[in-house]
Amino acid sequence: MIVRDQENSQLDQLPQLLSDMQKLANPEKAKLLSRFFKTGKGEYGEEDIFLGIVVPEQRKIAQKYIELSLPEIQKLLSSKIHEHRLTALIILTLQYKKAEKDNKQNQSATVKTKEDIFNLYLNNTKYINNWDLVDISAPNIVGNYLLNKDSKDRSILYKLAKSHLWDKRISILATFAFIRNNQFEDSLKLAEILLNDKYDLIHKATGWMLREIGKRDQSVEEEFLNKHYQTMPRTMLRYAIEKFDEKKKKYYMGK
Repeated sequence: MIVRDQENSQLDQLPQLLSDMQKLANPEKAKLLSRFFKTGKGEYGEEDIFLGIVVPEQRKIAQKYIELSLPEIQKLLSSKIHEHRLTALIILTLQYKKAEKDNKQNQSATVKTKEDIFNLYLNNTKYINNWDLVDISAPNIVGNYLLNKDSKDRSILYKLAKSHLWDKRISILATFAFIRNNQFEDSLKLAEILLNDKYDLIHKATGWMLREIGKRDQSVEEEFLNKHYQTMPRTMLRYAIEKFDEKKKKYYMGK
């Protein structure tokens, strides 16, 4: 009976969360965000709806409702409102981090929690459909979950890399978790797959990950660049060499 009451208590949190967010709605900021995230006809964020809530406020709400149940997070993530989806993803990342911290106390429960969060995420990528939604969540959930997994488990990244725009960005951004642990192989392989992608947002994300590799081992990044810099998209190259000295920047951009 106690467990049922706890579950019902968690399930009752969503209406209050939505109410809290609605109170923070700012129509003027919503207009600015709609333009910034390209919601016009034919743009990548077409028809997305904004309330006008800044990210720090969303983080506060996410922290307040960190115990929101996964079914309720699923509902929040499937909302047409951008801030609802972002807040859902922030809650998921907080829950994932909490599970990692709780690992020593109950390892089996931790594994189950992390797996449930990972599966919910991958089953709902159609709602993770803008760059901020991807960037705030892919490394912290997908990347961290796969960090100590083998190539069979990581193969999902290669499937995502051959899918649509946002799945592609999830695939390469997830490897940020690997890069932070000096694991570069998957990032480089995915970068090769995405070299000829048509989307500027993928060029930027891939260049960003190459730059992060270079910050840890510039020789590894330069080995990749020496193979591809003459044909890779210029945006990707500019992002990749942003931390290089001027001489090297001129070398790579000049040919």
